[in-house]
Amino acid sequence: MQLGIRLHDVKKAPLEERLQIAKGQGFCCAHLALSKVISDYSVADSALTPGLACYLKNLFARSGLDVAVLGCYLNLANPNGESLRKNQARYQAHIRFASLLGAGVVGTETGAVNEAYRYEEANHSPEALRVFIQNLRPVIEYAEKMGVIFAIEPVFKHIVCNPKRARQVLDEIASPNLQIIFDPVNLLDISNYKDRAQIIQEAIDVLGDAIAVVHIKDFIVKGQGLVSVAAGTGEMDYTDIIRFIKKEKPYIHVTLENTTPENAVAARAHIQQIWDSMAV
Repeated sequence: MQLGIRLHDVKKAPLEERLQIAKGQGFCCAHLALSKVISDYSVADSALTPGLACYLKNLFARSGLDVAVLGCYLNLANPNGESLRKNQARYQAHIRFASLLGAGVVGTETGAVNEAYRYEEANHSPEALRVFIQNLRPVIEYAEKMGVIFAIEPVFKHIVCNPKRARQVLDEIASPNLQIIFDPVNLLDISNYKDRAQIIQEAIDVLGDAIAVVHIKDFIVKGQGLVSVAAGTGEMDYTDIIRFIKKEKPYIHVTLENTTPENAVAARAHIQQIWDSMAV
């Protein structure tokens, strides 16, 4: 596997410095969310030119890091038509940019039925899934034209909340340019976290062929909810996930989430140790 990190979890600094820090911490790829790590210049849709893409591509190449994920986490089920069109245009701009940048995937979560992008029961309704698929179609059509992989990330509180709904999206869109970011913790909630072994196995069984990137983090139970934390500092057992990666997904990008500058190296070492100690 190729272990990486979200650049916005690296010590706050100009992008060039963040890349050097990530490389120095032993990572070989990164999740890039433009607006979260670049403030010195515009990253509006109109600013995502071929020149900027080539500049960033060269920065990453000099640092020895892949762009595993170009993050663009917007709401494709926004009920406000104008906001929805802006979101779709933003996705298309990122897809076009990714084609020049050489990013592995453009990554996103799957939204909510309200403008606030918050959880409500209606997110899990058949109608919400229908709306999401309908609004996703033109984005995937654009990804096909640009030769870019667009990857959705199932999250319990969002519309694509479990492996079966993710499989339905894959099957209905039926495009090789639509794949999956697998984040096991994002499939968990206070209502189901005790069944996490079964949930993770279901995700591997149902979505394994389409998994393009794996996100790794941990969780703790706090009050009536789960709180995401760095790998190795919570309750997760990564054995099945690492075994799946080692057997089925050679050299896949695996990016750590919810680390801090102080614990990122320990989190990486924790996952690497599990990998090194495991026979397939």
